[in-house]
Amino acid sequence: MIHTCDTPGLLPVQTAISNMLKIVAPILESEWVDLEDALGRVLSEDVLSKINVPPADNSAMDGYALRSEDLNTTEHLTLVGTALAGSPYDALVSSGECIRIMTGAIIPQGTDSVVMQENTEVDGKRITFKQKPSVGNSVRKAGEDIKKGQIVIGKGTRVNAANLALLASIGVSEVAVIRHVKVALIATGDELTPVGQPLQKGAIYESNRYALSALLHSFPVEVFDFGIIKDNKEELRTTFEQAGNHCDLVLSCGGVSVGEADYVKDILDELGTINFWKVAIKPGKPFSFGQLNNAWFCGLPGNPVSSYVTFETLVTPLLNQMCGENPKTPQYFVAKAACTIYKRPGRADYQRGIFYRDNNGELVVKPNGKQGSGIMSSIANANCYILLDQDSGNLEQGNTVKIQPF
Repeated sequence: MIHTCDTPGLLPVQTAISNMLKIVAPILESEWVDLEDALGRVLSEDVLSKINVPPADNSAMDGYALRSEDLNTTEHLTLVGTALAGSPYDALVSSGECIRIMTGAIIPQGTDSVVMQENTEVDGKRITFKQKPSVGNSVRKAGEDIKKGQIVIGKGTRVNAANLALLASIGVSEVAVIRHVKVALIATGDELTPVGQPLQKGAIYESNRYALSALLHSFPVEVFDFGIIKDNKEELRTTFEQAGNHCDLVLSCGGVSVGEADYVKDILDELGTINFWKVAIKPGKPFSFGQLNNAWFCGLPGNPVSSYVTFETLVTPLLNQMCGENPKTPQYFVAKAACTIYKRPGRADYQRGIFYRDNNGELVVKPNGKQGSGIMSSIANANCYILLDQDSGNLEQGNTVKIQPF
């Protein structure tokens, strides 16, 4: 397909992602961690259950366990004992007898069903049943939830809170996970000033590392922050060599444009390889990908919105694969444009927007103010990306558009 582009020679977003995923292999090294330390980690092996869940037939409610056939000839049975969760009734229940049973208690030998207590009348040991149950009524069968030997959670799953509860329910105390991916974080530029220091004329406070470090904390990674590196070629080369030798992935912010002091491309040519340099994405066109010594390299733009958007759009699928996580399909909704949304053909545009329900209950969206790549408030005060295709132009009010909620 020929793309009408505001800047020719740009790689479409999905092509850029596909190119990265084709050559970047998942980390294979794994380690065992205690269950309480497994949150957010990616499983390197399938987890099989060594038990049935539930381990035995048990009651789904409070009531009375009995032989269902006994109620073919009578409405009254004799109470002979109690079964509690964790304290079963171990004797055989004979015909004409019933057992008081609590939710989760093992079904006593000789019984096959449970009648809830609301459908009975109690007169001492004489229990009158107002309902005739079928066999298996209100009984949770052994292995009904999980069978012994069953795969409970598959390899490549990132463990969440529900997974932890599930693993604990089958007695798992530790799991095999992919080791942490080591990520280097570097900001470049003479104009960058650390927060807390006086701001000199022409300087700005460095903010990208704070955003990227926070985003990285949602991944099973170990972050190595190399701080701010000035536009000095030798200093950049030394830092890149250290990062490339020590880490699996190097993220650098700034220095990927075509300015006289932008040395990143030159250093990559010397120390590694460059797979692609520009992507048809707005904001974030000057995004680079390649290899730096032993590490993969992503060069993010210096503008804060561009850095943020390219991380979420381009680096996230790369990191998911490096972490060994099963592939994910980005989720989106469809909304109506609350106003005209302006766009030039040529780059996929990730405009920052606000979506909401209108008076008719329909999902609508509008851009969140100015969309400049240096206006971080456009993200901070938004709740979604408005996803505009590479070749699309202006979107008229009332037309539908994809949105990706934050």
